[in-house]
Amino acid sequence: MDVSGSLDPYVEVKLGNYKGKTKFLEKNQNPVWTQIFAFAKDRLQSNLLEVTVKDKDFGKDDFVGRVFFDLSEVPLRVPPDSPLAPQWYILEDKKGMKTRGEIMLAVWMGTQADESFPEAWHSDAHDISQTNLSNTRSKVYFSPKLYYLRVHVIEAQDLVPSDRGRMPDVYVKVQLGNQLRVTKPSSMRTINPVWNDELIFVASEPFEDFIIVSVEDRIGQGKDEILGRVILSVRELPTRLEAHKLPDPRWLNLLRPSFIEEGDKKKDKFSSKILLCLCLDAGYHVLDESTHFSSDLQPSSKHLRKQKIGILELGILSARNLLPLKGKDGRTTDAYCVSKYGNKWVRTRTILDTLNPRWNEQYTWDVYDPCTVITIGVFDNCHINGSKEDARDQRIGKVRIRLSTLETDRIYTHYYPLLVLTHSGLKKHGELHLAIRFTCIAWVNMLAHYGKPLLPKMHYYHPISVRHIDWLRHQAMQIVAARLSRSEPPLRREAVEYMLDVDYHMWSLRRSKANVHRMMSMLSGVTAVCKWFNDICYWRNPITTCLVHVLFFILVCYPELILPTIFLYLFVIGLWNYRFRPRHPPHMDARLSQADNAHPDELDEEFETFPASRPSDIVRMRYDRMRSVAGRVQTVVGDLASQGERAQALLSWRDPRATAIFILFSLIGAILIYVTLFQVVAVLVGLYVLRHPRFRSRMPSVPVNFFKRLPSRADMLL
Repeated sequence: MDVSGSLDPYVEVKLGNYKGKTKFLEKNQNPVWTQIFAFAKDRLQSNLLEVTVKDKDFGKDDFVGRVFFDLSEVPLRVPPDSPLAPQWYILEDKKGMKTRGEIMLAVWMGTQADESFPEAWHSDAHDISQTNLSNTRSKVYFSPKLYYLRVHVIEAQDLVPSDRGRMPDVYVKVQLGNQLRVTKPSSMRTINPVWNDELIFVASEPFEDFIIVSVEDRIGQGKDEILGRVILSVRELPTRLEAHKLPDPRWLNLLRPSFIEEGDKKKDKFSSKILLCLCLDAGYHVLDESTHFSSDLQPSSKHLRKQKIGILELGILSARNLLPLKGKDGRTTDAYCVSKYGNKWVRTRTILDTLNPRWNEQYTWDVYDPCTVITIGVFDNCHINGSKEDARDQRIGKVRIRLSTLETDRIYTHYYPLLVLTHSGLKKHGELHLAIRFTCIAWVNMLAHYGKPLLPKMHYYHPISVRHIDWLRHQAMQIVAARLSRSEPPLRREAVEYMLDVDYHMWSLRRSKANVHRMMSMLSGVTAVCKWFNDICYWRNPITTCLVHVLFFILVCYPELILPTIFLYLFVIGLWNYRFRPRHPPHMDARLSQADNAHPDELDEEFETFPASRPSDIVRMRYDRMRSVAGRVQTVVGDLASQGERAQALLSWRDPRATAIFILFSLIGAILIYVTLFQVVAVLVGLYVLRHPRFRSRMPSVPVNFFKRLPSRADMLL
C-alpha cells in the first residue's frame, strides 16, 4: 500500500459501536496475529460483524480489504465441542469486489466456559492499551506450598570472643529470607553455652532460601559481635511426617565472618561448633488465613492428605448498584472479583466503566472438609490506562460462605450485600449475585469428618503456642502475598491481604463490643430458661407449674425415663426449628459487627497503622479508653475465676471451718440418702425448689450465702 511497496498491516474488528484492533506488524505481507476478540451478547447493537485489514501509516491508515459476517449465520459452539477450524476468506474492497489477499479467522457464538474466553480482548476493554490488557483478564492462581521449618538450637562449643578477658553473653540469631528469630541468651556466660531453644519458621517451595545461623556476643547496648556463622540450604533438610522422632542433631562448624569473606583462600585449622537439629515438619497445616475462616485444613505432606469428599462450584454472575469509585476520573467503576478456597485463587476479568457488571464466570474446587469457608471479594481495578504504578485496587466488599451451611446438590442463587468499613463509616457498595453448589461424592467420609479433629494430628501431639502461631500466620500471609503479586498478571498485595484478613487479630474497640454482644446473645437462651424456671417456681402460671409437678413425679417414680425424655425433647425442638431454617447462606451483618453505629474515633483507631502514627494526646486518650474497657473485661474474667476457685475451696481447707461444715454436711447427706429411697429424697428436694411463693423469702438461700463466703485466690493478687 505504500509507495515503497511495503505493508504494515493490522486488523480492525467492529461490531456496532464496539471495535478492537490487533497489533500492527511492520513490512509484512503474510502477518500472523493469533488474537481473539469477544463481544458481549447483551451489548450487541448491530447484526453485522465487520473485519477490516488496514495499513498503518503516518497520516490516515490505508484500507486494504474487509470481510462481513451476518450474526444470524454465525454458528453456535458450546464446550466440550471441539474448537472451530479457522477458514480463509477473500478480502473485498469498499465496492464489494474481490481484491488481492486473504484472511484466516474463525467466528462463533460462544460461552464463558470457552477455553478462548480468558485470553480474549473483550469489547468493553477496546480502549485499553496492550500493556494494561493483561490486568483485565481472568486468571487462576495457586498459593505456594508452605512448610513449618523447625530449628532446634542446642549448644555451642569453643567460642572465641574478641576480648579473651571476659566471658561472652551469647545468643543465636536465625534468619530465613525475611524471617528473623533470636534465641534466649544462654543461662551461663561461658565459651560453651547451652540454649536448648526451638525456633519455627515458614518455608515455601521450591526452597530457594538459605538458613543463616549466627552466634553473636552482646558486648554492650546496641553493640553485638558475630562469633561465627553457618549457612544451610533448605533443600538439604530432612522432612518429618507426623509425630515421628526428630532427626539426629548435627555438629556444624561456625565460620568467622572474615573467613566467609575470603572464601577458600585459606583453611581454618580450628573452628567453633554449634549443635543444631533442623527439619521440615510436613505433618502440620501451615495457617495462612484466620482460623475462623479457614478454607484449607490439609497437612503440608501430600502423603498425609485425606481423600476429597465433594466438589464446590461457584458461579460469579453479576453485581448491581455499585458505587462510582472513579468519579473524579470521569469513569464509574472497573470491577473484578477474586475468590479463594484452599490453595486455589481465581480472578474474574475486569468489567470496565459500569455500575452493573456481568461476569457469568464459573469455577470449581475439590472439597476435602465440609467445615471450611470460601471467600469472594470484589475490587475496583486501579491499573487501567493512565494509572500510577503504586496505585492500590480499592475494596468494594467481601462475602464468606461456610460450606457446612449449604445443603448438598442444591444450587443457591442469591444477592449478597457488599459492605466495607472505612474511616468515614460503613458503606454499602452494592450487591453481588452468586450461584453456588456443593456436591458430595462420599457421604460416609463427609459425615465421618464431623467426628474428627479440624487440624492434622501434629497440632495436637506437638502443639505450637498461640503466640508463635500468630507470628507464623503473619509470615505465611506475607509469603503468599509476595508470591501472588509476582504472578503475571499480578494478584496484588492489597487484594490478597484483604482476602486473608491480615488485620483481623488487631485490637478493635468495635469488634470487642460486637463480641460482647455475641456473648450476651448466646447467654440470652440460658437466661430465658432460668426465667422460665423461675416463673414456674413462683407460680406465675399455676397450670404450667402443676404440669411440671406431674412430669416431675413421673420422672422420679420412673428414673429410667429421664434420659429418653431429654433426648426426645431435643428431637422435638430440632424438628420444630426445621421450619425456621435459613433459606440462604449467611452474609456479612452490619448490625452484628457493630459497624452501623461505630463512633468515628473508634474507626480511626481501628484503621490506625502499627505502631501508632497519631499525635501523642490522641494516643493517650485511646490508651486511657482501652484501659477502661480492658478494666471492665478484667473484672468480669476475675469474677468468673473467683466462682471456680470458690468451688475448689470447698475441699481444699483454705477455710478450715467452711470445709469442715461442707464435709460434715456431705457425710450426713450420704447417710440419709443411703438409708432413704432415692425417690423420696428427689421428691422432697423437688417440692422444696418448686414451693409456693408464700413459703419463700426474699433473702438469699443458705447454700448461696455459704458459697459466696468461700475464699478465692483474688485475695492473693498484688
